[in-house]
Amino acid sequence: MTTAQPEVKEGGGFNAIWIIPIVALVLGIYMVVHTWMTEGPEITIAFDTAQGLTAGKTKIKYRNVEMGLVTEVFLTDDFEGVKAKVKMDLQAKPLLKADTEFWVVTARIGVGNISGLDTLLSGAYIQMAPGVEGKPGARDFVALPRPPLTAVDAPGLRLNLLSDHAGSISTGDAVLYKGYKVGRVESSEFDSSAERMRYEIFIDAPYHELIDSSVRFYNTSGISLSASAEGLKLSTGSMDTVLLGGIAFARPPDVPEGDPVAPGTEFRLYDSLDATHENPFNNGTHFVVRFSQSLKGLLPGAPVEYRGIVMGRVERIMLKEMIQMGLEADRVAGEVTATGDPIPVLIYMEPGRMALPDTPASVDLLRAVVETGVPNGMRARLETGNLLTGAQYVGLDYYPGADPAEAGTWGDYTEIPTIGGGLNQIMVKVNSILDKIDQAPLEETLVNVNDAVAQLDKALVGLERILNSEETQQLPEDLSKTLEELRQTLDGLSPDSDLYQNVNSSMRQLNRTLNNLESLTRTLSGQPNAAVMGSKLPPDPQPEARQ
Repeated sequence: MTTAQPEVKEGGGFNAIWIIPIVALVLGIYMVVHTWMTEGPEITIAFDTAQGLTAGKTKIKYRNVEMGLVTEVFLTDDFEGVKAKVKMDLQAKPLLKADTEFWVVTARIGVGNISGLDTLLSGAYIQMAPGVEGKPGARDFVALPRPPLTAVDAPGLRLNLLSDHAGSISTGDAVLYKGYKVGRVESSEFDSSAERMRYEIFIDAPYHELIDSSVRFYNTSGISLSASAEGLKLSTGSMDTVLLGGIAFARPPDVPEGDPVAPGTEFRLYDSLDATHENPFNNGTHFVVRFSQSLKGLLPGAPVEYRGIVMGRVERIMLKEMIQMGLEADRVAGEVTATGDPIPVLIYMEPGRMALPDTPASVDLLRAVVETGVPNGMRARLETGNLLTGAQYVGLDYYPGADPAEAGTWGDYTEIPTIGGGLNQIMVKVNSILDKIDQAPLEETLVNVNDAVAQLDKALVGLERILNSEETQQLPEDLSKTLEELRQTLDGLSPDSDLYQNVNSSMRQLNRTLNNLESLTRTLSGQPNAAVMGSKLPPDPQPEARQ
């Protein structure tokens, strides 16, 4: 019996059976590489709710072109929101930047705004707005709560408007210039930290070139009715703004052109066009003035004047800061003190009211004027603006006789020294006079006055007795007789009386005697012995012989 032995052949070649696995491996590697190179990124978008989102159905669109698909929808870890995973196409990769925006498009019907009606048939989708800042590569995004009214890359200018109270302005309202629509309100919200309404608006190009630092924005919604000496004045905007609300802007009269503004600049939103004329300036600075007298009648908004020229207004009375600073001083001193410190008042002054440019440089100039003016006598004084209402205002002027002082600081503000004046100064003087009167010895004075009155009364009684006596009553008759006798005597001295004629004749004789005496005196002066020897007569004149 023989046993067969296996025959072993050495060497060998490639076995064809390996072709299939190798081809499959190559195809797999190719498909993986191809898929990796052609597949778009996966991103995550956060939403407030999952309304309109369906995994495997909700699409991402840009310019109505599909750019991706929602693959998964799930709650966040804190259950406060929703996140959706989205598989994006490769062509969307360059569009995914840090400021790329997403929002859900559904049918929306609002006042003056209707959009997304096509989604009633096709279903909701996610709209994408490509970003413009940063490099591509962002993967996590937060969706907008509502569709933006303006594209991110739209040419124009975005601004923020601040208002003290909410008006009839809402998202989508028009922004007008001379009645023409040049932009829109993109959002409105209440800023709880500043306690103000904040509106974000967008001005389309090329109208954004109309905006500079001198323009004022005001509310044009509703109807404005005012009465003046000229009659009633009715102001309305367009029918759209009357019904729906709106914002307009303009440059106040006599205000020069301002500087260009950057995106995001904040402007105040005024209640009306007339309000923009009352406060037409954007740049100003605050000062503090402290008064020791009563501030009754000094209200926020009262004018601050320099020799009758309005330079600003009163902002508020700083009682809160005064109390806080007093408590802090007591804490440092370790004891509670009660002092009659002057009450601080915050004022706001605008250099534009002094014909200076409405710029920050003018604000610096105004501060420099105050700092150099105080040592030269610049002082603030509380003045009475209306005697009937008692309204007061703050007046600034130079007082050469004021006590020397420097511009100090109170809190975070520059302080302008004050000086008493107006009715307050008069009242101080009146009170001083009353205090002196109160300190005078009135009782002793009254006793002395009573004594003087009693003595006067006695004197009057004695005078009455004298006047009522018979001798006093006889005086008029005696005086009348004396006057009659004097008259008769004077009648005897008249030119026609004998006495007057005799006196006149005697005076003539006396005059002749005096003349003779004068002649004798001259003779004796020239010839003393004339009284004995007789006077020597001059020789008789001799006639002249004629030839």
